[in-house]
Amino acid sequence: MEWPILRGLSEEDRHRVLTAARRRTFSRREVVFHEGDPGDTLHLIGRGRVAVRVATSQGDVATLAVLGPGDTFGELALVSHELQRTATVVALEKTETLALRRASFEELRRAHPSVDRFLVDLLTSQVRRLSDLLVEALFTPAETRVVRRLLAVAEVYGSLAPGTTVPLTQADLASLAGTSRATANRVLRAAQEAGALRLSRSHIELLDVPALRRRARA
Repeated sequence: MEWPILRGLSEEDRHRVLTAARRRTFSRREVVFHEGDPGDTLHLIGRGRVAVRVATSQGDVATLAVLGPGDTFGELALVSHELQRTATVVALEKTETLALRRASFEELRRAHPSVDRFLVDLLTSQVRRLSDLLVEALFTPAETRVVRRLLAVAEVYGSLAPGTTVPLTQADLASLAGTSRATANRVLRAAQEAGALRLSRSHIELLDVPALRRRARA
């Protein structure tokens, strides 16, 4: 498995980081950690997919991201001893990660300062991703965001081919796009009527990806 976030390291440092991590497995619907838990471990996803979720002030649960092989989560755990988890992460299917504890990484940094590049790249990637999402939320119509998030999650599942099934509810997609369920429903119904997708209770099937890409353009 190749993790893009490790590409900035030398081969020796990549090996050191991966050797310091420990393999973890999670069954479908198992919670990796809860919002508010102490944070001391970074996870690199090797197999499976997870959902990142938060509780809202209204008592609802919002999905912030769906991550798959090659992605990471829990980055801030490597930065501070006092941080709590800012979200709950749940395995959507059987999932395998490499878990790198903060104490192990700090030992590695003391012995091999060059691995600091990993932490810099990790945080830079996260800041860039959040900045892109903020700009999109401020300047892109909600209707466009809904389709973009649908296509993004389809890529996490490894394919944008016709017939690809994305196991998202309309509520999941609405929270990923930062909009209301009513808006997501309206956008998806319109796309379904145009023959671009097919809706079911628990998933969305992509039928015409080029048409969806046209809808995803700002």
